[in-house]
Amino acid sequence: MGGARRAFEWFQDAAAGGCKPVARPYDYGFVGEMSVLMNAHPLIGPALAELFMPVMFAPGALARPEREMVAAVAAAAQDCHY
Repeated sequence: MGGARRAFEWFQDAAAGGCKPVARPYDYGFVGEMSVLMNAHPLIGPALAELFMPVMFAPGALARPEREMVAAVAAAAQDCHY
């Protein structure tokens, strides 16, 4: 677990280095590790956010709670803690 903590600290340092912040549609009162990861790379983070926002928030065939459920099930199936 120490390696994961060091990697997370590196991402925090990289994010503090002036990378453009990524939109955070969820407010839990803290910045989650996934947001830190997205902010760590100036090209990948904003591109992922641009894809994520319409997938989760634009009008479509699934209601918002259904989309969240699909995301949660997909994350659980991959043993992803995000």
